[in-house]
Amino acid sequence: MHIRLLGPVGIAGGGELRTVAGERRTTVLAVLALAHGEVVSTDRLIDAVWGADPPATAQNTLQQHVSYLRRALGDAGTIAARPPGYVLTVAGGGDPTDAARADRLIRATADTDDPRERVRLLREAVALWHGRPLAGAAGLDDDAERLHTVWLRAQVALAEDRLLLGEHAAVVAGLGRLAADHPVDERLHGLLMLAQYRSGRPDAALGTARRLRETLGADLGLDPGPRVRDLEAAIRRRDPALDVDSAPAAAPGPVPAQLPLAVRGLRGRAGELAALGELAAAPGPVVAAITGPPGVGKTSLAVHWAQAAAGRYPDGQLYVDLRGFDPRGAATDPAEALRGFLGALNGPEALPDEPDELAARFRVSVAGRRVLVVLDNARDAEQVRPLLPESGRSMTLITSRTSLTPPGARPLALDLLGPAEARDLLAGRLGPDRVAAEPDAADEIIARCARLPLALAVAAAQVATRPGVSLAEQAAQLRDAAGRLDALDGGDPATDVQAVFSWSYRALSPAAARLFRLLGLHPGPDLTAPGAASLAGEPLTRTQSRLRALLHANLLAEPVPGRYALHDLLKAYAIRRSHTEDTGEDRRAAVHRVLDHHLHTAHAAALLIDPGRRPLDPPASVAGLTVPRLGDPVRALAWFEANYRVLTAAVRLAADEGFDVHAWQLPWTMTTYLDWRGHRPELIAAQTAALAVMQRIGEVPGRAGAHREIGRTLHRLGRAAEAAEHLAESVRLYATLGDGIGEARARYSAGMLASAAGRPDAARAEFGATLALAEAAGDLLWQGRTLTALSWAWVHSGDLDRALRLGDRAQALLQRAGDRHGEAFAWSTNAGIHHRRGDYEAATRAHRQAIRLMHDFGDRASHAGMLAELGDTRLAAGDPPGAADAWRRALHLYEQLGDPAADEIRRRLAAPPV
Repeated sequence: MHIRLLGPVGIAGGGELRTVAGERRTTVLAVLALAHGEVVSTDRLIDAVWGADPPATAQNTLQQHVSYLRRALGDAGTIAARPPGYVLTVAGGGDPTDAARADRLIRATADTDDPRERVRLLREAVALWHGRPLAGAAGLDDDAERLHTVWLRAQVALAEDRLLLGEHAAVVAGLGRLAADHPVDERLHGLLMLAQYRSGRPDAALGTARRLRETLGADLGLDPGPRVRDLEAAIRRRDPALDVDSAPAAAPGPVPAQLPLAVRGLRGRAGELAALGELAAAPGPVVAAITGPPGVGKTSLAVHWAQAAAGRYPDGQLYVDLRGFDPRGAATDPAEALRGFLGALNGPEALPDEPDELAARFRVSVAGRRVLVVLDNARDAEQVRPLLPESGRSMTLITSRTSLTPPGARPLALDLLGPAEARDLLAGRLGPDRVAAEPDAADEIIARCARLPLALAVAAAQVATRPGVSLAEQAAQLRDAAGRLDALDGGDPATDVQAVFSWSYRALSPAAARLFRLLGLHPGPDLTAPGAASLAGEPLTRTQSRLRALLHANLLAEPVPGRYALHDLLKAYAIRRSHTEDTGEDRRAAVHRVLDHHLHTAHAAALLIDPGRRPLDPPASVAGLTVPRLGDPVRALAWFEANYRVLTAAVRLAADEGFDVHAWQLPWTMTTYLDWRGHRPELIAAQTAALAVMQRIGEVPGRAGAHREIGRTLHRLGRAAEAAEHLAESVRLYATLGDGIGEARARYSAGMLASAAGRPDAARAEFGATLALAEAAGDLLWQGRTLTALSWAWVHSGDLDRALRLGDRAQALLQRAGDRHGEAFAWSTNAGIHHRRGDYEAATRAHRQAIRLMHDFGDRASHAGMLAELGDTRLAAGDPPGAADAWRRALHLYEQLGDPAADEIRRRLAAPPV
């Protein structure tokens, strides 16, 4: 079995092709198959299926699509869930897709000099296309175009080899169709002209040249290139050389070998090296643009691969350092580089002065040759465009700090090394025994160097040249963030990490440089464009332009769409530049703005996901803020999901910088999210830190709320005695303030603690006091929530009728109050009552209503508990399959939360059916 992608998407096996029902399912299958056994994130799949505006149910619908595809493939293990998404693995060996098979056949042509064998391989490859690639899937136009280009290049290569075998007349018709479909492709038209001429039709060949000239002039305002012009002239004079080869033979010349020495023992980058090898095997001229931040090892990778592959390019290897980011500003002129290339290729000769004529001479010189060109440290596409060969067998490697993509170039973005690759680099420089002897120190060096190859190489060299220095001593030297850049000075500008960063920094506009400096002050691991706009105090559109400039310069990463990050060393460099170029007042104002941004956004998000919370009174926002409008609970919850680590870091920054109100209000905003997602230790830590600040500044209402949040969370963690102390203090403080609703909430939590401890009388007393306080304040929401809790307390006392009446009242009040989260608990409570009365169908209906309401909130802990209870009810109703289904769904959520309740659910699932 394999997946068909080179035409209508489908599943091929047993001599038949089965299509997939539905465009979205087809798209999911195609995206997974294109990944060639690599994990595809759920975000990528959702984006492919729904685009920029997925529905709130996208995650669940995607799971349903995956379940359907597993059934269609006939093996549930074919698509495996693997964080952060899914991976498709086709069993049975062989190529998983027809695209993979075609790629393997085309790459095999590079390993043989026999044109007959190449023709066999290419014919087998092109026969795999059955129409427009990825037909039936949506949103994959770029991938479809890429696969079409592979087909076109294979067809051209096939025609070239058939011409070598003398099949001139046989290829004319096919080349004519291809040329008609690609009317400005000079290479195709040149092959068609040659085939027509060799078939005894010189007039037809000249007609092809005429039509190409007319089309190029009308559509692009261009004349044909030198290869077509030279071929046309040769046809007019009936050049005998055309009867022997596909083009006039190039005059023999020197074979240049300009590559610099490769880096000793390059470590890591196996995937990137393999990608370059695959590109090199493709038919047609190949251009690869290796991009990445300064110090990431672009030149090392390019030169290492080029040295290893030099034997595949017998007509020469050319190299030039274009010095695009030279600190002296002396970038290499393309004309200068061309003169060097032409001298290496052709020896001493008179050269034209005009850059365009030099570029034309270069293209003629490499035509028909198999040449490797390395264009190192390019500034931009304009600098490299004249240096790109047009030969069908050439390979060009470009390295650049910017996201440089000349026409036709395949991008290869280098990121930081992975942890294992970074350790391997250290071991390669210092010896595996030395690294193994101090594993913790080695890991710290790797972390302090941010897994940046240049930084790791400098740190390793400092240890290697001082045998008496231990890895622990080197790690200690790097531990000081302020001095870390000084510690990574290798002795000359090329190996001084700070100097290397500065070359890119100096190329920025003043506005982009200012934003880069301020980004170093941001507390979290990443931030959004609105966060960056607030940090800079500038409009969002202007900031987005600055962010694009930093991304283009590779001084900023975009690890996921819409979120921006600096690695640790770049962040340290940004902070150093800020302390050099910005005033203390500027830095404090930027920190104030970004803390305000996070506080006001988080406050609005907290009230959206839990309308029952009492609003805070955040400080008035300073000028220059950009606060996103989240709009609904689903977006608010997603915002917390993406930003809660940033908020945690913002709390520390606020405390360190003396922004006391932010330091206690930010933890308040995070409470509901942390509770629902099961991050309870983090919740307690944040609120405990906030308590210390509030104690110091005399913030009593905030302290009362923090004690309640800590108490109710300790209760959920099973630490009842500590929970009781915090809740008692919360009740006392609220009573002192005369805050009836605050006291009601604290007493409610105390009642829940008593109920869980098996003290129903004490629980009813607390809930009764809570209800009286809520009624006195006219608060319908807390009346409804309290009636739900009181109902459950009567369940424990055995009075099910009274419990059900209270539960019904609770539902009515909570519906009036618009508290759907509280209403879900009321339904769940009633479900438990019906279960105890033996009415399992009524209990099932109530459970499902509770689960439906709770699902919308993302409160995973409560959602999981309700699913587990539904499973118990279905088992009692004599429905083991239904019970198992509910328990499996509960287990999935408990495992996401790391909740020990998962063990009990596994036990239930493992028990034999009753």
